[in-house]
Amino acid sequence: MGVNFKVFKKCSPNGKITVYLGKRDFVDHITGIEPIDGVVLLEDEYLRERKVFGQVVCSFRYGREEDEVMGLNFQKELFLVSEQVYPPPEKSEQNLTKLQERLMKKLGPNAFPFTFVLPPNAPASVILQPGPEDEGEPCGVQYYVKMFAGDSDSDRTHKRSTITLGFRKVQYAPSKSGRQPCTVVRKDFLLSPGELELEATLDKQVYHHGEKIAVNICIRNNSNKVVKKIKAMVQQGVDVVLFQNGQYRSSVASLETQEGCPIQPGSTLQKVMYLVPTLDSNKDRRGIALDGQLKNQSTNLASSTLLASPDQRDAFGIVVSYAVKVKLYLGALGGELTAELPLVLMHPKPTKGKVIHADSQADVEMFRQDTVDQEAEKC
Repeated sequence: MGVNFKVFKKCSPNGKITVYLGKRDFVDHITGIEPIDGVVLLEDEYLRERKVFGQVVCSFRYGREEDEVMGLNFQKELFLVSEQVYPPPEKSEQNLTKLQERLMKKLGPNAFPFTFVLPPNAPASVILQPGPEDEGEPCGVQYYVKMFAGDSDSDRTHKRSTITLGFRKVQYAPSKSGRQPCTVVRKDFLLSPGELELEATLDKQVYHHGEKIAVNICIRNNSNKVVKKIKAMVQQGVDVVLFQNGQYRSSVASLETQEGCPIQPGSTLQKVMYLVPTLDSNKDRRGIALDGQLKNQSTNLASSTLLASPDQRDAFGIVVSYAVKVKLYLGALGGELTAELPLVLMHPKPTKGKVIHADSQADVEMFRQDTVDQEAEKC
């Protein structure tokens, strides 16, 4: 039985250049990023006295498009890779992937492979949700492969002979979870001999999108104050690295209860509160970080950003984190007591060969191994 391959294909407006990619999601393993491998197919006339260049562009929009007046521009385009694809550079023979080998057999001698390697600190694909009345491109980090004909890689490109095909740089949840998050906070009061103690624990450190988060709460009230209400919430932290004051937090799930309250002096309470952070409950909130999306696709809340070290934050990136916050309300005079627990929210690593996303803007072709071999023999 043959092996199925899903291939993303896009042609230039003049039909002379066609790009094939095996996938649109490239995984950052922290130690390195998957190379972007594909094939470019050229028409015969483009093989004569022409050069074709390939680039990987990171587009970082840090301001609203509608606010771009008087020559202001709130978008940076970073060329992370720029290489000549045709004529092929004179160097040692490339190690082709299975997909490249089969595509080149099927497409013939006018097909040329390319492999682009992203720098290790390239930012994750993240966008900030626009408000209901906002127009234009959303703020955030987006990637695309650009293929064009020209005399040099710095040539001004012509739309008719240029292809841009979007992709995402993604991270998946680690297979091993870290230490179980747990914290104990205490508060003493003026003229009160005892203290109020709040212990909060999560059942694990790593959660998958859509998974229920169980917050275990234990309250020991050895003070003379009364706990009147308990609130638990999941907060999303967003750090737009470019700006010194670009950090903010948003509550993406919350639950408030008075069950078991008031907790009188000398009393204790043990309780579990469940939270599920989803995009559905945050649809119209401007500034919520979302996973980067390809056109005509749905998305979800942004995944946690995993860094090998804090120093690896790219200046043109957006770093996302999550934490559970538990808050006890003691009334106007007693104030509040707050505990905080960091967590990781991500997608699980997909099973090998499974394609999660597709883009209806690109033509999708299915190649079966035995069909490819038969057609190659006919050529």
